[in-house]
Amino acid sequence: MTQTYRLHYAPDNASLVIRLALEELGLLYETALVDRRAGAQNSEAYRRINPNGLIPALETPEGVIFETAAILLWLADRHGRLAPAPATSQRGDFLKWLFFASNTLHADLRISFYPQKYIGADLADQVAMTQVIQQRLALHLSHLDDLAASTPAWLGAAQPSVLDFYLACMMRWMALYPAKGDRSWFRLSTYPHLQAILRQLETRPAVLTAASAEGLGDCPFTRPHLAHPPEGSAT
Repeated sequence: MTQTYRLHYAPDNASLVIRLALEELGLLYETALVDRRAGAQNSEAYRRINPNGLIPALETPEGVIFETAAILLWLADRHGRLAPAPATSQRGDFLKWLFFASNTLHADLRISFYPQKYIGADLADQVAMTQVIQQRLALHLSHLDDLAASTPAWLGAAQPSVLDFYLACMMRWMALYPAKGDRSWFRLSTYPHLQAILRQLETRPAVLTAASAEGLGDCPFTRPHLAHPPEGSAT
């Protein structure tokens, strides 16, 4: 593989999912830090790359791709790994859960982190909204734990899929963020089948490499701590 990708990233952001996929695929890539502390995601230069001002974006030989699930699916299809192939019988089930992870789980998670962006500045309204969203997140995880218990070939298998990495990162963030918020609603042990997947992922070289690059520690999913990256900031 001689192609080089450029990943626009911030530590412990959604770009982490893409880094994990790139590492697992053994692809050549370079990183370009988006300095969140300086608000670089909102800069004119970055918005020329991703007009939405969101992280990540991946530069490829065919142009820039943004949106986490889109990047994951493009990489998996382009390189023939980490997802069922388009013509297989497993493709439909995989796609529905990948897009559930992106459009439902990740979207609700973002609301729980930034309620003020969705409901305004009233603190009581933010608290009420966050509590409702946390109940939704717990239900989503229950559905996913049931799915993991059924052992589909594309979740929790010896060869991980992009969905494994996506869910692991989101569960990491549930345990850690918002740093000063109430996170008592989330207990990893409540979801034993997902917990087993996270433990398994932590043994993979791709995870160890990505965790080292972003300062995530030895057990970034099952015993997470806030990132201590060599460059940039997670928030």
